[in-house]
Amino acid sequence: MPSFSIPLSGLTASSSALSTIANNLANLNTIGYKDQQVHFSDLFYQTVGSNGAGDPIQQGAGTMIGSIPSLFTQGNVNPTGVSTDVAIMGGGFFIVEKDGVRSYTRAGNFEVNKDNLLITSAGQQVLGYSATNGVLNTQGLVPLELGAGTISPASATTEVQLSTNLDATATVGTTYSTPITIYDSLGASHNLMFTFTKTATNAWDYSVSIPAADVAGTTDPTVLKTGSLVFDGNGALTSPTANIAPIDITGFVDGANDLAFSWNVFDANSNGLLTQMAAPSSTASTQQDGGGSGALVNFNIGSDGTITGAFSNGKTAILGQIALATFADNQGLVRIGNGDFTPTLASGQPVVGGPGNGGRGTLSGGALEQSNVDIAQEFASLIIAQRGYEANARCVTTFDQVAQDTINLKQ
Repeated sequence: MPSFSIPLSGLTASSSALSTIANNLANLNTIGYKDQQVHFSDLFYQTVGSNGAGDPIQQGAGTMIGSIPSLFTQGNVNPTGVSTDVAIMGGGFFIVEKDGVRSYTRAGNFEVNKDNLLITSAGQQVLGYSATNGVLNTQGLVPLELGAGTISPASATTEVQLSTNLDATATVGTTYSTPITIYDSLGASHNLMFTFTKTATNAWDYSVSIPAADVAGTTDPTVLKTGSLVFDGNGALTSPTANIAPIDITGFVDGANDLAFSWNVFDANSNGLLTQMAAPSSTASTQQDGGGSGALVNFNIGSDGTITGAFSNGKTAILGQIALATFADNQGLVRIGNGDFTPTLASGQPVVGGPGNGGRGTLSGGALEQSNVDIAQEFASLIIAQRGYEANARCVTTFDQVAQDTINLKQ
């Protein structure tokens, strides 16, 4: 009598193949989805004898699903223009966590929640490395914070410089003034006035003052520094021979810390920034290194996962870095839905680090990795699985007819 279990095993395996293909097609547009393939495996064999050469004669017992591996090839990367979207170019997984449960995903369609944390669409926190004052701390993974509440702290001015020409043809007693804005430790701005007075040929006096309203205990502008400047016949500064420092400011009315800054009259190559030429006195440019506090305006994610923020005070700073994880055997990962995977003994433990090294891929900010399902391949596999199911179904009907014929022998 024929064994119905053989075609039934084929029906079961083919049905599983059809379900897997249907799942692939259902996730054709799922961000970061990885295609699954069905591999069949034959079942055990019964040895019923041997031939004259001693070779075994075996009869198979059917088929089963041997494995359903995932295809971890790169999906198409499509730009979205959304700053929180990230695509992995190459190997690796994003590390996400919710309620203490950590998982791994290729889907980079992130967003920022009310707590200014970068999260997945399921509310999982995206993990990476934090940054303090623009310096990354790679000692441990933390939720990445980069929402609108991120602040660039104020920085007090430590250096100022003016690119100024003083008129060599001016008469003795002529004055020229130019302002420059500096910042105290609280981020408040103060307008200093640099005043130059010609005292002789090739000689000028200078004074630096701050408005009375900015410091306590005075009703007149406070002179912070005075001195003399000497130029040679070529209009180059010969005295002083070094940058002027310190220039001290004490008693800010806003309560800021006392300030000491230097006035750079020479650049890094020892070229004088003050000149005396036969041209109207003028200041070409002023520079200083302080600034007020600023709120995060936007950010971008670099190929190495570094998140760089741009602030309303004109400064930029590193806010953090997205971390990636790799596994010794990706096929050992378990799918838990929502594009997430969890490790097993087969996959090995995650190896975590920055993108672009250790076998980890790079990142593309403002883009998403699409599903790697090939619809043409899936349709071809669908036809093959359908034919396999139909063939096994025909075996069942044939076996049924043979069994019926056997029963009819007694009639």
